[in-house]
Amino acid sequence: MDSPAQTPVSRAQRELRNGHGAAVLLLTGLSGAGKSTLAQALARRLFELGAHSYVLDGDELRSGLNADLGFTAGARRENLRRSAETARLLADSGALVIAALIAPLAESRGYWRERVGAPFFEVWCCASLQVCEARDAKGLYARARAGELADFTGISAPYEAPLQADLVIDSGRCNVEESVELLLRMLRRHALLAPEENLGTNDHASG
Repeated sequence: MDSPAQTPVSRAQRELRNGHGAAVLLLTGLSGAGKSTLAQALARRLFELGAHSYVLDGDELRSGLNADLGFTAGARRENLRRSAETARLLADSGALVIAALIAPLAESRGYWRERVGAPFFEVWCCASLQVCEARDAKGLYARARAGELADFTGISAPYEAPLQADLVIDSGRCNVEESVELLLRMLRRHALLAPEENLGTNDHASG
């Protein structure tokens, strides 16, 4: 005789077990704005606090899941679509998902907000082009200015600055520690993260 169907584990149950709410943070900005560095630093801080998080890094996604995609407008849209679906699934597992992607167009970021659903936070890592070029250890900006890289965001392809970001971090002036604290405050303000002394217990969940 077949066993009765089991009730699926809900996102709310996973949040209760984790002791914090699930969410997706999209860190957007120019190449060199510090998105990946900040994402990893936040993930480390959350780990130390006992929270379950995961980083989706744009370069890593393009080397694996999205390795078949180029940099045409259509390929970029598909890259962000697949990345959004991955973030949505991870959030459903109860994780705090930190996505570090250039995401240059407002249309694509709007898709993320609509598809991922609440809680979703668009975080603009705002640094000037001059600051980003100065940080560019790989020399990508120099190659783009020399015409060796086509459709390079900020040089030969546009970056549409967010008009209604949930948080703007001046990553040209704020250091990593200050930026992480801004993100933690945002999560706590939205009741997604318990007070530090309570995090890791099972007595807090976000609706």
